[in-house]
Amino acid sequence: MSEKLVTAELTEHVLHITLNRPHKLNAANRQLLAELSDAFGEIDANPEVRVAVVSAVGPHFTAGLDLGDIFGNEGAGEINDGLKIIPDGSTDPWGVQTAAVGKPIVVAVSGICFTLGVELILAADIAVADTTTTFGQIEVSRGILPFGGATTRFPARVGWGNAMRWLLTGDTFDAVEAHRIGLVQELVPAGEHVERALKIARSIAAQAPLAVQATLANARLAARAAEAQSLALLNETLAGLAQTKDFAAGMTAFATRSTPTFEGH
Repeated sequence: MSEKLVTAELTEHVLHITLNRPHKLNAANRQLLAELSDAFGEIDANPEVRVAVVSAVGPHFTAGLDLGDIFGNEGAGEINDGLKIIPDGSTDPWGVQTAAVGKPIVVAVSGICFTLGVELILAADIAVADTTTTFGQIEVSRGILPFGGATTRFPARVGWGNAMRWLLTGDTFDAVEAHRIGLVQELVPAGEHVERALKIARSIAAQAPLAVQATLANARLAARAAEAQSLALLNETLAGLAQTKDFAAGMTAFATRSTPTFEGH
């Protein structure tokens, strides 16, 4: 049996979900995605869970999607009809293929936090970063668009200009900038992010759980109405981009660790 790539431990109503693929910078392959969706399913299914914390083993939160594992030797093949990275019947941690979980999520990050890692923050409710963290929503450098909710949630979280500065350039940015624009709510010294996130989660768990869930649901109500239409178009848009020469160039650049040349075709 393969080693588990996601662990989940419940302590005093706090479910601590941990990415456990440090030798690959916690990049999300198919196994990790399936196990993460199972762990998120436990959040709503288990009445003992009042709040969840998501963190990672090792110095890096996640390098994002493991493109080599997801696409293998097929190139754009599987993406041509839109990419579904969560198994059918599972809970989507990003709240794109399925409804978001109904209980609060606190994310703790350090080191590299790229693409789907940023989008886990955007799908969650509170984020803590340590000072080592580097963020990047770098999909445009691969010829695709973010497909875990960033196109809608990033502008909603940090404002249009702040979001477009990073979404459209693919540039990386540091933890100070992430805190300045409001992507993360707390910035802590190196190595203290997980304990701080757990402390926040324990504070949430000490409150009346139904009141917490009602507050969260009502706060989301207005934001999610417009978001639903945007998210519904993601797979169709992604599939179209997968047919382009620029996507092929981006995938080649990823595989060869080179800089792609995009032509707009």
